[in-house]
Amino acid sequence: MRFGLFGTGPWAHLAHAPGLAAHADVEFVGVWGRDEVKAADLAGQYGAKPYGSVEALIDDVDAIAVALPPLVQAPIALLAARAGKHLLLDKPVAFEPAVAEEIAAAVADHDLASVVFFTRRFMPAVQRFLAQARQTGGWVEARVDHVGTIYDEGNPFGASQWRRDSGGLWDVGPHAVALVLPVLGPVTEVSAMVGAHDMSHVLLRHAAGAISTLTLSVDVPPKAAREEAIFAGEAGVLVVPPQPWEPVEAFGYALDDLLGAAAGTRQPDLDVRFGAEVTSILAAAAAAAGTGRTVSLG
Repeated sequence: MRFGLFGTGPWAHLAHAPGLAAHADVEFVGVWGRDEVKAADLAGQYGAKPYGSVEALIDDVDAIAVALPPLVQAPIALLAARAGKHLLLDKPVAFEPAVAEEIAAAVADHDLASVVFFTRRFMPAVQRFLAQARQTGGWVEARVDHVGTIYDEGNPFGASQWRRDSGGLWDVGPHAVALVLPVLGPVTEVSAMVGAHDMSHVLLRHAAGAISTLTLSVDVPPKAAREEAIFAGEAGVLVVPPQPWEPVEAFGYALDDLLGAAAGTRQPDLDVRFGAEVTSILAAAAAAAGTGRTVSLG
């Protein structure tokens, strides 16, 4: 499958570009970026072609991979879907639920494959854990703490303006929501508060009755950093196994899902419809934190 990469930032360098280049069933065609010099440099590292036009790269490929901020990603994804191209998007799909729904509708209308790159959700150990938790059932709560800093020395994401503006809710929040949804099911109510260090505290009521608690930040003192997740219920307490951060390996699994979906041999759990659901929950959390009111979904 012929792929075009949109984006030249740290995530394009750490995951997308090497992942595309390493996959045996992918032809890495070209790179577009908002900085033409960076696009040429990244493309040159992998024998791909730099493109000066979004439309030209979309025209030359079968699928796109996007490593761009949500506000830039969304219109490119919509343009590509309407042109009949498969989508491998980054999280969150968009900031606005209506925009994410529009992309999902375009994918459905054109019978396209789509995958959203919720990094560790693609790792086999996490997939096995979630399948076991789903089969066990009887859960009354989940707790996810995804708390750290992107502003420590040498962190490539600290200069990312959209992360600075949107904070942990939109940066690491998608990962937390993507972890609880497959086990606890759809969300019906959302409450939230934001404290010091952009610490977002989110409560989700799930349709089956369980409540999940998410603590999210990308700007805490280093000693306060932690990444933990548990499910609790009739079977006791299950701890989500910690996973090494292997972005290229995870991206390879995401590509496997997209290629399989395009061939009609698998249905990815983490498609753009799922991504739109995550966007609606995070937007509700932002609204709840801003108004002090619980937001109903569904």
